Amino acid sequence: MSALSAVSLSGMNAAQAMLGASAANFANLSTPGYRREQVVQSTAASGAVSTTLSQATEPGDAIETDVVNRLVAKNQFLANLAVFKTGDSMTGALLDDMG
Repeated sequence: MSALSAVSLSGMNAAQAMLGASAANFANLSTPGYRREQVVQSTAASGAVSTTLSQATEPGDAIETDVVNRLVAKNQFLANLAVFKTGDSMTGALLDDMG
């Protein structure tokens, strides 16, 4: 796997983690004492993204935050997918030119 593919794949995984946390938060809106799941993203030296899942310090919902996070995660996933597809296409074109 190329570095470009690895970076875009890590971005898609980070977006998926955000979607999962958002889904868990929505599913538990009526659960007493539920502490929201939060995803913290950090960038590695290679450009890849790593995620850490944590819980909010206080119970309660933040529907607005979860809706925004869901939209951000969707767009992050689509952008990283476009990078992945473009990198794959460029690699294929390069191999075709070499052959």
